[in-house]
Amino acid sequence: MATVHLRIGDLVWGKLGRYPPWPGKIVSPPKDLKKPRGKKCHFVKFFGTEDHAWIKVEQLKPYHAHKEEMIKINKGKRFQQAVDAVEDFLKKAKGKEQNSDGKGDPKGKKTPNKPLKILEEDDEDLSALKDPSEKDLTDSDPEPSTVERLGAGPVSGFKWESSPASSMEPISKRLKIIEEDTGSTSIQAADSTAINGSITPTDKRIGFLGLGLMGSGIVSNLLKMGHVVTVWNRTAEKCDLFIQEGARLGRTPAEVASMCDITFSCVSDPKAARDLVLGPSGVLQGIRPGKCYIEMSTVDPETITELSQVITSRGGRFLEAPVAGSQQLSNDGMLVILAAGDRTVYEDCSSCFQAMGKTSFFLGEAGNAARMMLILNMVQGSFMATIAEGLTLAQATGQSQQTFLDILCQGQMASTFVDQKCQNILQGNFKPDYYLKHIQKDLRLAISMGDMANHPTPMAAAANEVYKRAKALDQSDNDISAVYRAYIH
Repeated sequence: MATVHLRIGDLVWGKLGRYPPWPGKIVSPPKDLKKPRGKKCHFVKFFGTEDHAWIKVEQLKPYHAHKEEMIKINKGKRFQQAVDAVEDFLKKAKGKEQNSDGKGDPKGKKTPNKPLKILEEDDEDLSALKDPSEKDLTDSDPEPSTVERLGAGPVSGFKWESSPASSMEPISKRLKIIEEDTGSTSIQAADSTAINGSITPTDKRIGFLGLGLMGSGIVSNLLKMGHVVTVWNRTAEKCDLFIQEGARLGRTPAEVASMCDITFSCVSDPKAARDLVLGPSGVLQGIRPGKCYIEMSTVDPETITELSQVITSRGGRFLEAPVAGSQQLSNDGMLVILAAGDRTVYEDCSSCFQAMGKTSFFLGEAGNAARMMLILNMVQGSFMATIAEGLTLAQATGQSQQTFLDILCQGQMASTFVDQKCQNILQGNFKPDYYLKHIQKDLRLAISMGDMANHPTPMAAAANEVYKRAKALDQSDNDISAVYRAYIH
């Protein structure tokens, strides 16, 4: 097998997590940015996005050797723009090379590009983690010119860590079936990092209503993965960015529903969800037999039942699919999707759910996803209120809040959620990742659900009072971690 030489300045295809391979260039990382410990990787700047990331060497391929292959499996306007940007870069690089050659032999003046060293042999931590089966990417050959390196030939035996799943596979082969104690069947989509080396977008036209904290990230990922998306938002200006990214604009919810095969909605509460469907120029006016409507808002089961009935009464197909996560997870395409209702719609939305989430579950009849989501958010909201209470009690008793957090993050309750929310509190940073007013709404709906089931929810009721106090202190539009302020005022 030929040795792969990757150096600063090389053009590559980089595979980052669940996203499709994307063209980039290996560059020097900022001096204050350390390489991830124990990993052989390069720092890559991606074309067309200006994003930077550390990419493991096994997730990198030479650009030219794999260009034809990548163009075949990746679609979408943003991807093509990125490839065009690479070609422009190559033309400029070749022009500079020719100009340099015309002025005489530059070899004596040229400063060679140094290979980016992946492992430091004297670094005990990195050496200990080194896989003996992996070869070092060291440079033993003479330094080629920039253009020669960019045009390197194919390398055998080079495979992505995760192979893309064929879009032609039956969905049953790409889904894990779980039999629940109740006898009903739920479906959990396989981890998207395993099956989404490349997502083949559905050829169905997608509509999306609501571009808030969650909806914006979802639409961005749908577009990034090559879906054809028409957007609408109550505040029309929020659509502008997505139009620039290749989305189409719908003038009303009814128009979006009539134009599209599958329409998603993600709004703030039950009233907004109902108004979007039943109000003037609402979705119901655009529903025709076979059209699909997917409610992603976190609402009560009664609202879901009502919406399901009115959509299906017009011959439409209905699915609820609320999402567990935050703005950051939405942006990263790492949401957890809870679906219920028409299972054929769930299957038709496979590529959409792969684009926006890491996992999806099918929970049976409409209303079940709303119930499960309210329970999850009830637990999260109560937990956040308890963490905030602990931080304030630590301060009141003369204990270091930072030490409390350090100890907490070394114990059994350690999680990214705990660490991030506590850091927000200690830094006084309450920029919304999930609105406080929305978690209080979810607590209220969960308590009501408990009342209807004649089931006690005393912890949620107590937490709800704390969030109501925070709302009275003008924290509604801050992050849920701002519940902390209810304890200090």
